[in-house]
Amino acid sequence: MDFTIRPATVDDAEAMALMQVQSWKESYGHLLPPEFFEKQEAALPDRIERYRAFIAAGHTRMLAHDPDGHLVGLGAAGPGQDEDGPCERELYMLYTLEHVHGRGVGQALVDALIGDGPAYLWVLDDNPRAEAFYRRNGFVPDGKRQLCDPSWYSLPEHRMVRPSVGL
Repeated sequence: MDFTIRPATVDDAEAMALMQVQSWKESYGHLLPPEFFEKQEAALPDRIERYRAFIAAGHTRMLAHDPDGHLVGLGAAGPGQDEDGPCERELYMLYTLEHVHGRGVGQALVDALIGDGPAYLWVLDDNPRAEAFYRRNGFVPDGKRQLCDPSWYSLPEHRMVRPSVGL
């Protein structure tokens, strides 16, 4: 699949918010009730404004577009936010639409966001496709677990860490 990777601009905020919620429906529909997604759709105007503010403040988000210019993936990384973080870089988010799974979009975003250096991330339990993808990229669970906030129905998640590619 042909696609392009580039940093987001404030003009991308609406497409980013819409794509993220669609990705959640596709990836987490088996984990969350319909009410969760209804709330997310109702909150789209707020999410769009938050994205605009983040991007305007210099918080990079990377985007993947298909040949027709449709947004099919987005991701973000930066300084680790955990007090006991195992390394300095955290992959905050990585979302791709289901119809591009297995086509290299997620990999291209990971490469653009964290390269081959040390990083960590949080992944929801009962998300085998994502966990397998991260394992292929050298991430392994480090035993740290937590519950998402109540707006995410306190779903359990676990941390995965990668010292660096090839180690």
